[in-house]
Amino acid sequence: MVTRKEDTPKRLASRKYEEKNKEKRKATSGNFQTMIPRDLFEKINAFLKEYGYTKVELIQAGYEELLARHDTDFAKLKDGYDDFFESELEQFKKR
Repeated sequence: MVTRKEDTPKRLASRKYEEKNKEKRKATSGNFQTMIPRDLFEKINAFLKEYGYTKVELIQAGYEELLARHDTDFAKLKDGYDDFFESELEQFKKR
């Protein structure tokens, strides 16, 4: 059974703030809450620390890479490839 720590003015203020802003924070942020093997976790953290990346940057870069694999238009723009086939140019004109 979980027991609360002793109520102090600071803890009471924190709980009140949390209760008041909980929904707003949930509406603006997300959390994947996933688990990975410890050795992979440590390798990723070491890489991020060595090169100065944040976990958010890692997620964004990974998302863009996976998106580029499935969206050829995005991949071409990302890679600076500007030669489009005639059918692709027609699709852009329709948009």
